[in-house]
Amino acid sequence: MLERSKLWPWLATAAVFILAAVALHLQGRFWRCTCGQIYLWAGDIWSSDNSQHLLDPYSFTHILHGFVFFWLLAWGLPRLAPAWQLCLALTVEALWEVIENSEFIIQRYRETTLALGYQGDTIINSLSDILLAGLGFMLARQLGFRRSLALFVITELVLLLWIKDSLILNVIMLLYPIEAIKAWQVGP
Repeated sequence: MLERSKLWPWLATAAVFILAAVALHLQGRFWRCTCGQIYLWAGDIWSSDNSQHLLDPYSFTHILHGFVFFWLLAWGLPRLAPAWQLCLALTVEALWEVIENSEFIIQRYRETTLALGYQGDTIINSLSDILLAGLGFMLARQLGFRRSLALFVITELVLLLWIKDSLILNVIMLLYPIEAIKAWQVGP
């Protein structure tokens, strides 16, 4: 059995998931796809199934979020217990999921990125994204900085070739849209 002091970060982490689900529900997000199905994988980013099921190509960007959170926390709060670092990383990811699914950001994605018909994530997809950020955090912790950085770069390149999008490109297009990039993304 876990010592009482070691139980707190895991209880806090569970609370993060519950609060994220409640916040997303209060924003009007559906628990699952309106198609009535729950798929493990929905691979077509142009379909209405994108961001509606457990996993999709953008799931890889959430793993990369975890890498970035690990790097920042290992540098900024190196003495914080690993369980609390993970809890903090998941809290930031959960906050992002709530912000990402606000009407303002959904509209911004529609206007500036290749997500022209984006409707926001389902709660199941958002919770899966939070879990994947945690997986990325733990993977980066295991690999160390250099190997996780190499995997980050490889993942970015694969995503660019596969879906013409990536974490870095998504951030650029959300903050400072470039019409030439958008044309490339939606083009043949």
